[in-house]
Amino acid sequence: MCSTARGRGISLHIPKGLRLTLYAEHIMNSKPSAINIIWLSMVLIAVVTAAYRGAMAQVSAVIFDSAKNAVTLAIGLIGPMALWLGVMKVVEAGGMLNLIGKALRPVMGRLFPDVPAQHPAMSAIIMNLAANVLGLGNAATPMGIKAMQELDKLNAEKGTATNAMCLFLAINTSSVTLLPLGVITVRASAGAANPAAIFIPTLFATACSTVVAIIAAKLLARTSADTSRAAGHTAAECIDTAAADDTAAQGGDDLHPPSMVQKIFVWALIAAFIVAIILRISRGGIPVPSSPAFMTAFSNWIIPCVMCALLLFGFFRGVKMYETLTEGAKEGFQVAIRIIPFMVAVFTAIGMFRESGALDLLAFLVKPFTSLIGMPADALPMALVRPLSGSGAFGYMAEIVARSPDSFLSYYVSTLQGSTETTFYVLAVYFGSIGIRKTRHALAAGLCADAAGILAALFICRLLYG
Repeated sequence: MCSTARGRGISLHIPKGLRLTLYAEHIMNSKPSAINIIWLSMVLIAVVTAAYRGAMAQVSAVIFDSAKNAVTLAIGLIGPMALWLGVMKVVEAGGMLNLIGKALRPVMGRLFPDVPAQHPAMSAIIMNLAANVLGLGNAATPMGIKAMQELDKLNAEKGTATNAMCLFLAINTSSVTLLPLGVITVRASAGAANPAAIFIPTLFATACSTVVAIIAAKLLARTSADTSRAAGHTAAECIDTAAADDTAAQGGDDLHPPSMVQKIFVWALIAAFIVAIILRISRGGIPVPSSPAFMTAFSNWIIPCVMCALLLFGFFRGVKMYETLTEGAKEGFQVAIRIIPFMVAVFTAIGMFRESGALDLLAFLVKPFTSLIGMPADALPMALVRPLSGSGAFGYMAEIVARSPDSFLSYYVSTLQGSTETTFYVLAVYFGSIGIRKTRHALAAGLCADAAGILAALFICRLLYG
């Protein structure tokens, strides 16, 4: 069976099977994504709740404040993005991304089968995950944006998230964290007896949330059509072309190995740095690893050391450091401008939902369930805020820890903060950086990871401290 279309003397015979496929893809493309429905629901519920509570004045004010805060935050991201995208450009020019991709090819190849192991997207994903594992929040975001930009080069249909993008976002929203340095620092400043005691609980909870994120993304991908393969050329052709372009861009023609004098100078500085560490340890300037203050010192040292290590790699590989870094930094300005509309939309809906009292109403409605599973009532607001607002959740956590640093509630909210992520913010920034509007199943997978992190944190804290 074929369908025939005629026009201007041209006859097209479309097989019935292909017609059904194209029709299904048309339905999937015309159907609004989950984030559209959730965003509109949050706005409408906020207005209705405010009408009943007489909070229209607060909601009206927060609309403008949230929009302004979103732009302010996006502008504030320009500096870190420019810096770290520049550093990533140096690393990319030196070939580190290819080396990392080859080293982890077996594992990442199974996780992201649609991304060639030799493609820069794979290595950028690994760099982002490594930054998250080490708790390098300021560095992880630009690296994640770099990964999304590379993944978008493999995308045959711009504006629609691919399976690889959805999985990458799900893993990010599951908060893969081995060293929750920020939380440990807050606990140390609050006078907790053992600030790093949340290390094992956080490791368990974040492992559970990550596993759930991967499973959810893989299962949802089977029920959500991957429209990235529906363009005029095949995904394989798109992958081959992008990989060839990036491989050519990372060729060795622009590499200029440093002279012997330059190498001696840099190695002398590295030796001086090692001597400085030894002297500070001998004088007690650096806490021993077993002390609570070590984590605080570690968080202060790790970002400058990681940055210098990446730059030194580029130096010894012969990368033109200044020119390459400034060229990569230009992307930071472009990305910050690109994500502003997405952040304005998300921040406005979240602000309205919180200020109207709808969040408190939601907490009241789910309280019977949380009481049934043994979740402390004081932790419920943070659990609900965490996917919406990172600063809001951090504020809840810091206030509880400061009030009672060694209580069960303090252990739970600290573990919760370290094992979950601000899902809506991550989606707005990462997808907004490349203009993704059809998010497909990314949000659902991220929320599944959040729920798993909340429940896993509660389970392990009850087991150890309950």
